[in-house]
Amino acid sequence: MERLEYLLDGIKIIIKRGDITDEDVDAIVNPANSLMIMGGGVALAIKMKGGEEIECEARRMAPIPVGSAISTSGGKLKAKYVIHAPTMERPAMRTTEENVRRAVIAALKEAIKLNVKSIAFPAMGAGVGGLSPETSIRIILEEIYKMRDSLTTKEIRLIAWRDSDFKAFCKVARSFIKQHSSLE
Repeated sequence: MERLEYLLDGIKIIIKRGDITDEDVDAIVNPANSLMIMGGGVALAIKMKGGEEIECEARRMAPIPVGSAISTSGGKLKAKYVIHAPTMERPAMRTTEENVRRAVIAALKEAIKLNVKSIAFPAMGAGVGGLSPETSIRIILEEIYKMRDSLTTKEIRLIAWRDSDFKAFCKVARSFIKQHSSLE
């Protein structure tokens, strides 16, 4: 399996190629829309593997504004929770770096609230959102770094579905980690 591991001020960052719905972590992040319609991309994969009850639970709390996050059960997933952090208002919209940044912050705050020790992020705002995987991962790493002292999470996985995304994640992470921490 393709993966890289780094320590970033005591937080293990794991970058891997794979399917986020297979991750055995406390929580996985869904880059949602505000309406909590799980009709495409990562959201659809989560619903297909974890069960429709995840979407039903999330829809009962909708609409959720960009910059907020909610959590639901993980259904049939290995993850105990799904943290739904909208990067866009409606399904299949383009998004912005600022919306992704707000979604990542909201997801990390929800993880703190849930006291999760391990969490997995996909690229946020990539795919239909229109941002590059490089931009997405850079934002995620920046926000992890800014919030590192308040996180309960000790392991954060960045999961790339495609090989090209995995290579992009690794390139950005190597540069980021080199600038912000000693590699171990």
